[in-house]
Amino acid sequence: MARDPISERIVRAIEAITRQVEERGEPLFHSGEAPLPQKREVIAIVRGLQEVIYPGYFGDQSLYREYLHGHLGDQLFVLSKRLEGEVCRALAAPCRKPGGAAVPQETVEAREVVTAFFERLPEVMELIGADVGAAYEGDPAATCLEEIILAYPGVKAVFTYRIAHLLHGLGVPLVPRIMTEFAHNETGVDIHPGATIGREFFIDHGTGVVVGETTVIGDRVKLYQGVTLGALSFPRDQRGTLVRGTKRHPTLEEDVVVYAGATILGGNTVVGRDSVIGGNVWLTTSVPPGSRVTLSRDQLGYEITSHSPERSR
Repeated sequence: MARDPISERIVRAIEAITRQVEERGEPLFHSGEAPLPQKREVIAIVRGLQEVIYPGYFGDQSLYREYLHGHLGDQLFVLSKRLEGEVCRALAAPCRKPGGAAVPQETVEAREVVTAFFERLPEVMELIGADVGAAYEGDPAATCLEEIILAYPGVKAVFTYRIAHLLHGLGVPLVPRIMTEFAHNETGVDIHPGATIGREFFIDHGTGVVVGETTVIGDRVKLYQGVTLGALSFPRDQRGTLVRGTKRHPTLEEDVVVYAGATILGGNTVVGRDSVIGGNVWLTTSVPPGSRVTLSRDQLGYEITSHSPERSR
C-alpha cells in the first residue's frame, strides 16, 4: 500500500506537539493533582444565582408567589452543593508562580466557605437591588426596571462582581476571577473581584470600563463607557520582582461622576466627593471634593475648577 505523505506529516506533528508538552512540564501542564474549577460550572452557578436573585426574570419557568418559597429553596440547595464542589477544587488548587512553584493556599473547609457565602448573600442582594435602582435613576433613557435587569451590561457586570467579591473576601481563589472574566467577556466591563465598591453603583453603557483590584469606590458613583481606574506604576523589589498586595489603584469618594474615556491612575490618587471628571481626562493626582476636571482648551492638560455640590447628575 502506498504511503500517504499527508498522514505521515500529521503523525510527526502530533509527536512533536506531545514531546513539547511533556518537556514543558508545569505550570502549563496540570496533571496528577485534584482537578481545577471548571469554567462551565462556575458560569452555570452565576446564571443560577441570577435566577434566584431576580426571580421570574431569567430561566424557563413561570413563577407564582405562593410557590416561590419552595422553588427558590430547591434552587438554592442545588446551587450550594454545586458551589461547594467548585470551591473545594479551588481551595485544593496549587496556584503557581511562573517558575512552577506552588503558592500555598490556606486550609479552609469548602462547606464552611459556602455556608458563610449563603449567610451573607442577603446583604449582597440588597446591594444589587440598590445598584438596579441607581441605574434607573441615573439613566433617563431607561423605561422600566425590567429593561435594566434584562438588558443593561453595566448592571450585569456589577451583579457578577458583587457575587465574586463576596467569594474573594472569603478567601476563595480562582472562582471569583472566573466569574468576573465571564462578565467581562459578555459585557466588556472588567471589574476585579478584589475592588471595593459602595452602594448604588452604576456603569452606564459599560463597554471598555476597567476597575482594578485595589480600587476603592464610595457610594452613589457613576461611570460611563471607556473609563479606566488603573495603576500608575508597578513597584518592584530589589530583584525586579513585582511587589503584590499594595494599593495601586485610585479611590473615588461618594457622589463622583466619571465621563467617557477618562483614565484615573495610581494608588495615592483620590477623587474627592461630589466631583465630576470630564471625558478623556488623564488624571494621576488627587483632586479636592467638589472639583470639576476637564481638558484644557489647548488639549495639553486639564483644568480643575470648583463647583457647587448641588448639581444635576
